[in-house]
Amino acid sequence: MIKAAYLHIPFCEHICHYCDFNKVFLKGQPVDDYLQALDQEMKMTLHEYPSNQLQTIFVGGGTPTSLNEQQLFQFCESINRNLPKSETLEFTFEANPGDLTKQKLQILKEAGVNRLSLGVQTFNEELLKKIGRVHKAKDVYQTIENAKTIGFENISIDLIFSLPGQTIIDLKESLKEAFSLDITHYSAYSLIIEPKTVFYNLMKKGKLPTPGEDVEAAMYELLMEEMEKHGFKQYEISNFSKPGFESQHNLTYWNNDSYYGFGAGAHSYLNGIRRSNIGPLKRYMDQINGGALPIFEDHQTSRAEQMEEEMFLGLRKTEGVSISRFIAKFSQDPLALFKDELADLTAKHWVEVSDEHIYLTKKGRLLGNEVFQAFLGAV
Repeated sequence: MIKAAYLHIPFCEHICHYCDFNKVFLKGQPVDDYLQALDQEMKMTLHEYPSNQLQTIFVGGGTPTSLNEQQLFQFCESINRNLPKSETLEFTFEANPGDLTKQKLQILKEAGVNRLSLGVQTFNEELLKKIGRVHKAKDVYQTIENAKTIGFENISIDLIFSLPGQTIIDLKESLKEAFSLDITHYSAYSLIIEPKTVFYNLMKKGKLPTPGEDVEAAMYELLMEEMEKHGFKQYEISNFSKPGFESQHNLTYWNNDSYYGFGAGAHSYLNGIRRSNIGPLKRYMDQINGGALPIFEDHQTSRAEQMEEEMFLGLRKTEGVSISRFIAKFSQDPLALFKDELADLTAKHWVEVSDEHIYLTKKGRLLGNEVFQAFLGAV
């Protein structure tokens, strides 16, 4: 059963220097036409792959809150009309601090949105400028205060570390500010330089002074320590929450469960099929207006791929891969199936095995990608 949906709004008022998501400058774009196409895609997909009740809806981007108030209202109405929701639905909207007005917050609240995810990245004003963000630290405090006033209790912020010119002291200061917000969830990622970004071009020219691997590892260890000290449980490599406020939507991905992906460039996983949508807006809309789903690529995952994915996605979670769940899903024991890989990883003290779970050690979390690669092509 499909229990989660992701919707992509590709519009941004500014493009950040590190971002490689499918996005376009908002100005002059056919926003209303895009929302109409999105509405149609939901209808068509639900007809082909029905679902009784969604447990999570996540609207990301781009910047979903770059829509004006009328567009935001219509978009939320379209979601509520097309997607079947459970009583306990987690409904998340991504937003930028500074462009989330009280009126927009009110529209989201009335539409049933109950979780906000804000792209903060850092509280250092100089670093914000360097990475192409246009909000100021004061916008974060104001947006969160407004959100709480309107009744939002489940608020998350994103932070990025290992930024160009960032020091451990900078990160410490940002964390201090972050903890002062009195919110329920933090996501914290190390900077990854992706092709086709401003930062990638600067790096190619030797003009991007990043802190380096040793400092990045020290920053990650500091992050884990500080989160634990402040009562936030690390439940995934990059995610920390108060008890009961884990992102149920993101757990869908790490549990290797099915989900819808709507919008230009969105990805979905539907009954074993990994699907990506057409990215360019005009082509995406033309396809839907022609009566066809905007599929760029469909890949039917093999049983071997599904078992490998279960391992490297599940290992992202602090609790790791549930052995009993793996057996129930695939009628195979992962301890036997990945015997050699697990022997190697446990000998390196990167992975541990308990009666119930296979999970990363603290050292393993620092080397996550190397651990995950061990399972690629292992079956």
